[in-house]
Amino acid sequence: MSFGEEDLGTTGPLLPGHVSKVAVLASGEGTNLQALIDSLGEDPIVEIVAFVASREDAPALTRAQAAGISTKVFDKADFANRPTRDLALAAWLIGQGVGLVVLAGWMELLTATLLDAFPDRVVNVHPSLLPEFPGMDAVGQAVAAGAERIGVTVHLVDEGVDTGRVLMQEGIDLPAGATAEEAAELLRPIEHRLLPEAVRALASGRLA
Repeated sequence: MSFGEEDLGTTGPLLPGHVSKVAVLASGEGTNLQALIDSLGEDPIVEIVAFVASREDAPALTRAQAAGISTKVFDKADFANRPTRDLALAAWLIGQGVGLVVLAGWMELLTATLLDAFPDRVVNVHPSLLPEFPGMDAVGQAVAAGAERIGVTVHLVDEGVDTGRVLMQEGIDLPAGATAEEAAELLRPIEHRLLPEAVRALASGRLA
């Protein structure tokens, strides 16, 4: 199944000078969601209008509800397959007027069904200096490989695993002997700063 305008209509605007309506997708704690809420809450050109969780018990759901954001759960177990889920997800996002989709700890691959509905409008934050260490446990991969530098990448999402075009990156030296948990803690403040910065830059037209 692929996306078609007859099924979903059109996505919202992402134009400099207009308020860009953003949806955030997350599966877990939602610390990046909270960073977006805190950073963009009073932003004149960005509005977080929708939040999607991949499971009912995701703590991020509570954060979004506390911020007064419209929320919905799209658990793939409730659908025949992933493309069917993504079709319903895309339709709901479009109904919310969303123009930009931000993955903030969304732990599932998205299919072309959704990506075609939001061409070059789906953004992800990943805890590595891509193209190094894509996929799950990127920080653990870096530590195990003896990497000297680690970092955070914000990139566009395609059908591959962390293969989309890089929008922003920031790296730091990995302290000798640091564990994966310690390295992840070092990266978290960078994620919380870089992701809102990238979203704001996209909305303002400074990134394209």
